[in-house]
Amino acid sequence: MRYLPAFLLFVFISNAQIKKDQLNLMPWPQKIDISNAVFLLNKDFKVNITGNPNPRIFKAATQFLKRLDQRTGLFFNQGFITKTNEFPEANLQINCLREGKVGITENESYQLAVNTNKITINATTDLGAMHALETLCQLLHNNGTQFYFPSVEINDNPRFAWRGLMIDAARHFQPVDVIKRNLDGMAAMKMNVFHWHLVDDQGWRIEIKKHPKLTELASDGDFYTQEEITNIVKYAADRGIMVIPEIDVPGHASAILTAYPEIGSKIDNQTAYSVSVKSGVHNPTLDPTNPKTYQLLSEIFDEVCPLFPNAYFHIGGDENNGKEWDANPKIQEFKKKNHLKTNHDLQTYFNMKLVPMLKKYGKQVMGWEEIMTQDMSKEAIIHAWRGVNEGMKPGEAVVKAVKNGYKTVLSNGYYIDLMLSVDNHYLNDPMPKNVDFTAEEKARVLGGEATMWSELVTPLTIDSRIWPRTAAIAERLWSNDTVTNLESMHKRLRQISFRLEEIGLTHIRNKEVILRNISNYQDTKALKDFTNICEPYKIYKRNGGGKKYFMYSPLTLFADACNADASDAYEFNKAVNRYLIYKDELSQSEIIYYLKKWITMNDELIVMSKKAPLIQPLLPMAQQLSTIAVELVANIENKKALNKTLIKENLKLLNERNSADVELAIYESLKKLAEL
Repeated sequence: MRYLPAFLLFVFISNAQIKKDQLNLMPWPQKIDISNAVFLLNKDFKVNITGNPNPRIFKAATQFLKRLDQRTGLFFNQGFITKTNEFPEANLQINCLREGKVGITENESYQLAVNTNKITINATTDLGAMHALETLCQLLHNNGTQFYFPSVEINDNPRFAWRGLMIDAARHFQPVDVIKRNLDGMAAMKMNVFHWHLVDDQGWRIEIKKHPKLTELASDGDFYTQEEITNIVKYAADRGIMVIPEIDVPGHASAILTAYPEIGSKIDNQTAYSVSVKSGVHNPTLDPTNPKTYQLLSEIFDEVCPLFPNAYFHIGGDENNGKEWDANPKIQEFKKKNHLKTNHDLQTYFNMKLVPMLKKYGKQVMGWEEIMTQDMSKEAIIHAWRGVNEGMKPGEAVVKAVKNGYKTVLSNGYYIDLMLSVDNHYLNDPMPKNVDFTAEEKARVLGGEATMWSELVTPLTIDSRIWPRTAAIAERLWSNDTVTNLESMHKRLRQISFRLEEIGLTHIRNKEVILRNISNYQDTKALKDFTNICEPYKIYKRNGGGKKYFMYSPLTLFADACNADASDAYEFNKAVNRYLIYKDELSQSEIIYYLKKWITMNDELIVMSKKAPLIQPLLPMAQQLSTIAVELVANIENKKALNKTLIKENLKLLNERNSADVELAIYESLKKLAEL
């Protein structure tokens, strides 16, 4: 930069000046100041690391250089960082005082300073320095000819200690490469807890060497070897992420009971169980009165616990409907004998039997909120998941856990499998509003966790259900609670989505794979246009009761190519809302553009469908939309009176359930325009 002539430097800086609200950072830092200066990037850019960090910082810094190279094409002279103080004169100086311990109690703060000739990262631990590198990577800009970092001063640290993502690998198995690329996405968004749901009614997914029947009879051959588990735990730790296993008991037990029916709760405990191919809540439950149940679980824990060096173990504990317990006279007699009034009391008895098994390995029990009863250990972490859909008020589960003396993690409001808008997740805060918490009680709210249940995802589609919405959740868990501007979030999220694709996530590219299949390898433009205004059915509408799609269903239909936040629908809805207020020409032009686009789209889909049967279920919706669009265009452009009856009929049809399993995300806006 010092060789750049003064006049050219002045011109460059003038063209490069950006404002704070133009930065596409996510999560947004706690404190950031920006000036008009820039750091100009060239191939001599080098990185130097000082202090006493964990060697993972060398990998992280090397990967940082590769990502910069990928985006700039500069091909830096420095390729690898292998030790401390290799290049004392380097432009980027990273100072880590000590090695960070992967977990939720470590210092993850950092300070980042970008000046015209030097970039400095100071962090107590290498974990904080790794977060700083992610921020710096997001700061990269260009002025059309050259790449640069704007001059900033950032002081940053997470608001919550627990910033997690749960992936369910039991329903639809998720191979190692899927897990690893999502760990990369988590690291990019400064998330630090990976919750791995490994067993359920639909499969047992972890090798137990002493009990090979578990994977032989209950996995369909899809499971993780212990070597693979160890490799992934190390991969996560290299990215500052703690891995927590979940062995879900005593309910959700179809898989384990397929291998060991003798510990089941049916009256005839030799009755055959089978791995379920359906989603939903099932009856099979472990027998809490049988000593063999605890012997088997102890032996399972003896193998699983050493694979995960963290301090936590998730025992599930949710959705035990108690039907098998209620029908079993032996279990009912056991309850009376032990003064256990309810099934909740019996489950607490069961849970407390597991505590010493896990404590032997230094593990703290975590479970879904059903484990919270009067006699449950206060050392347990309560995973709050129930909300309005389960008859509770927003935040009620967290408040109950905290007031009862438990630490808690919030997942209600972060169920990304429900295909709700990113706005719903973003405005959902782990810390309940208008609740009188003491400082000690506030400290019990550890943070939150996005949950990706896999009934309706495969390795092909799972990334599109997790990202980019989880990046917004990551911001809610990291950033100040005053960072809530939805417009800003959407703007930044669009760019972050591309950055996530750069590091290997498939949420964007795999959409085309599905659309090519649907179109029978014809041009996918019209299909893509339709996906940009359609969203999959939300909550559990698409597969209520698990009656339509099963665990072997390939899930390569139109709904699987659609996302929770249809991009064109977002822009069209904004334009309609502006137009209704201001009646401005710009909004009107935008509305007309989209309406004509959808008229053409319908015509193209009709032609394509002649060679692509999978398009047929879409045609009624496309035709209904086109009919409405033709009427609205004629009304807006030519002041022709609307055929209100025709529009009303087609709106009614659009609002009915369709075989494509999608809803039109512009429905309400069309309705508003029709009422003008």
